[in-house]
Amino acid sequence: MDMMRDVLDNQLVDRNQRKMGKVDGIVMELRNGEPPRLAYIEVGMTTLAKRLNPRWANWVAAILSKWGAKQSQPLRISWSKVRDVGIDVEVDVDAEATSALAYEKWLRDRIITKIPGGR
Repeated sequence: MDMMRDVLDNQLVDRNQRKMGKVDGIVMELRNGEPPRLAYIEVGMTTLAKRLNPRWANWVAAILSKWGAKQSQPLRISWSKVRDVGIDVEVDVDAEATSALAYEKWLRDRIITKIPGGR
């Protein structure tokens, strides 16, 4: 499997087929005398910003914190929780029980509900 092609930037869905965002990062574990091991996939704006430019990650985290977002750190999902990799990356977690939807919830509570008809 080509991790960059098959996993990175693919849609992430939970056990209930609810979209959780895109896979923004892949975390490998380096071990002495053994091949690297895939440890986690990461989801979050700071991880995406870090891929573009490492200095942007701190800037994005600061902006998210200043605007009151509850989750500025990326969500890490253990590779052992990955069920299937195809068009979507399916994981054995519940999106509602994670911070994956924190930005959507923040946006809904702070902005969308203020728009007439947004409730």
